[in-house]
Amino acid sequence: MGSLARIPEVHPSQGVNMVEVTRREVLKGVGATAAGMLFGARGSRAQEELRILGRPVELVVSSVSARTVRLSVVPLEADRPAPIPQDGSLVRERWGEPALRLRSLRSSQRVPSGDLVVWLSPDPLTIHIETREGRLVQRLQLDPRTGAMSFLQGEGPVLGLGQGGPQFDRRGSRDLMRSGQGGYRLRTHGGRVPIPWLIGTSGWAMFVHQPEGIFDLTASEGRFEPRRPEEALPLDLFVIGTPEPMEIMAEYARLTGLPEMPPLWALGYQQSHRTLAGRDEVLSVARTFREKKLPCDVLIYLGTGFTPSGWNTANGSFSFNRSVFPDPERMIRELHEMNFRIVLHVVILSRALRGTARDGCELARFDEEEAGCYWNLHRRVFAMGVDGWWVDEGDPLDRVSRLVRHRLYWEGPQMDRPNARPYALHRNGHAGMQRYAAFLWSGDVYDSRRLRRMFALQELRQSYTHWGRSIRRIRRSRAVWTSAGGFGARG
Repeated sequence: MGSLARIPEVHPSQGVNMVEVTRREVLKGVGATAAGMLFGARGSRAQEELRILGRPVELVVSSVSARTVRLSVVPLEADRPAPIPQDGSLVRERWGEPALRLRSLRSSQRVPSGDLVVWLSPDPLTIHIETREGRLVQRLQLDPRTGAMSFLQGEGPVLGLGQGGPQFDRRGSRDLMRSGQGGYRLRTHGGRVPIPWLIGTSGWAMFVHQPEGIFDLTASEGRFEPRRPEEALPLDLFVIGTPEPMEIMAEYARLTGLPEMPPLWALGYQQSHRTLAGRDEVLSVARTFREKKLPCDVLIYLGTGFTPSGWNTANGSFSFNRSVFPDPERMIRELHEMNFRIVLHVVILSRALRGTARDGCELARFDEEEAGCYWNLHRRVFAMGVDGWWVDEGDPLDRVSRLVRHRLYWEGPQMDRPNARPYALHRNGHAGMQRYAAFLWSGDVYDSRRLRRMFALQELRQSYTHWGRSIRRIRRSRAVWTSAGGFGARG
């Protein structure tokens, strides 16, 4: 036996250990390595190269904060990393220079990131995230054939994923992450507002920025599946490691933004009307509230189409129904004199929205899918004294368009009333909508008493600080909708 040498061995969960080998074995290994370098270098490089779905990729590790690390798996195009699509949810595109970029991985590699440590290992690509004290935060593993990612759920409940769906622990469910009212138990659980944000009560959280996908939590390990294989890359996600709920939510706000406040009056009682008989009824209902000293801050008027006779001529129209509002500007002034704020129900007819309200609109090239043109449709009505909007429909909009719509109702009103806080009550949304003072409503629910506590807790986990529920009471062909504003402390 020859003398002993000590060689470091890296393990993704145990750090660096020392193993003993003989000098003969070392020399044998060196010879084998040299032979590989002479005769198989090209094949060796091919085996070490990172590939997902048969495509070469670059793995990027970036430190966002002491508790949050960003992990990006980006496809290479002409030997250059492809850009990561931005959907508007993040407050910024990048956080400083990456701690690591690599395109091949032969053995485990350690990457410090704030108070966390990232371990990378190949075949298949596996990423361990630990604290510096050695507590395992998360383990991610990428399927090279499908682009799907498995992750640990931990021992406690798993929360998040936005409004709607099974409550409260998401474990055991498979969430298709589809926006709108066609999902899980609308009657009692409300519309679905999917947010790719998970909180593990065992001390981790994860925000999947790209791509869109499905969360399958039916097995012992969670699984994120790209919605479409051709859109599996790039994969861009943020992992947060801390057991403190306040710190987790602070990191989410760091990524997607702090909430803006709506106007104070939006936090009071809001009375919504369905079928309107005419001018006299509109003013009579308002006077009755005041005469009976019933607290009410907001009067909401539904649009025609959802009701036989609403505030406008048809769904999507911005023309007043003259049989109900024959002199809208004067009527709004009278309602203001009784200390009511006026909110109108609006729907979107297009299936996409892009740009911002500040972009303006060329009448010769009017396009309702341009935010500047779409906001221009509101301005004549808004100038009559309307105070806010009930932003309904929009289920077919993709998440980029949903955020464009939120931003439109935040920036558009401020163009005409720069000293007034805008108000919009939305049915759809996405991560980051809190930056636009988004007020979210429950959708067309029927058993609101069961929903109050459930929704309030659920929305706060997504950093929605303003939420309201729909309460229905229907008699024959007439209906009155009421909405009470729910409010949570600013994050």
